[in-house]
Amino acid sequence: MDYAENILGTIGNTPMVKMNKIVEEIDALVLAKYETFNPGNSVKDRMAVKMVEDAEAKGLLKPGGTIIEGTSGNTGMGLALAAIVKGYKMICVMSDKQSKEKMDILRAVGSEVVVCPTDVEPDDPQSYYSTSRRLAEETPNSWYVNQYDNLANREAHYESTGPEIWKQTDGKVTHFVVGVGTGGTISGVGKYLKEKNPDIKVWGIDTYGSVFKKYHETGEFDEKEIYPYVTEGIGEDILPKNVDFDVIDGFTKVTDKDAAVYTQKLSKEEGFFLGNSAGAAVKGLLQLKEHFTKDDVVVVLFHDHGSRYVGKMYNDDWMRKMGYID
Repeated sequence: MDYAENILGTIGNTPMVKMNKIVEEIDALVLAKYETFNPGNSVKDRMAVKMVEDAEAKGLLKPGGTIIEGTSGNTGMGLALAAIVKGYKMICVMSDKQSKEKMDILRAVGSEVVVCPTDVEPDDPQSYYSTSRRLAEETPNSWYVNQYDNLANREAHYESTGPEIWKQTDGKVTHFVVGVGTGGTISGVGKYLKEKNPDIKVWGIDTYGSVFKKYHETGEFDEKEIYPYVTEGIGEDILPKNVDFDVIDGFTKVTDKDAAVYTQKLSKEEGFFLGNSAGAAVKGLLQLKEHFTKDDVVVVLFHDHGSRYVGKMYNDDWMRKMGYID
């Protein structure tokens, strides 16, 4: 008989899918690493379980403990699944720009959800970074995950996502394109692929309001680059330790409007029902098209599922209200 011991055993080995209509203007073969097939419907399941197991091994997470994390939703879901299977409590701290669906889904799997304002500095006591740390200090027998600086995050992608991409493309991958938030995916996958073939190019998708692109190009952390943005799951107003800028060849920035519009396009033109960062990733891919030739194999990773965004990017009333469609 062929079965998993529990739901965590179904994480990984996600499919690779050829993209067609939406990438017609790109000469290369474009393949989507389709991470919504993970049980929590996102790539974050991989690193969530890795971080939990790493904390258990180090004695940071003890039986009956409480996992506390600031999350845009997807890491929280992966951690919640691990908490259910392993017998922990889960507290997710989120900013108020995240979709209602994300909050409802986390509550549906037994997590407590604490909502913080988006439009505050990272070190403000109300920010979701500060609130996560405070709750961890106040809660007995708790563990603060800190996915931004917890290097088990990128190790998960070095150990699983990178090798899968190499194997599924038979080593023919020439470019890897992905949205950057914590930096775990791009850094772990990028490190693995470049060890296999140093000529592989690794491109990050950033958003306006985030510091990554300018910092990568100039080494300057420019606070003038930071302002609130709508796109979920990518970009940062901090420099997470998980971002290994040495394995990233470049960034391109995508507007909130383009990210939202292309999220809908993916659904209607490819049948890819994906999250907001996927729209940003495919628009960024199109912005980079002059870097690709007909012999290239370009892999773009799509993080999460469209069900998290039904009230936003897939709602035309919301899209009109934001000025993204007529």
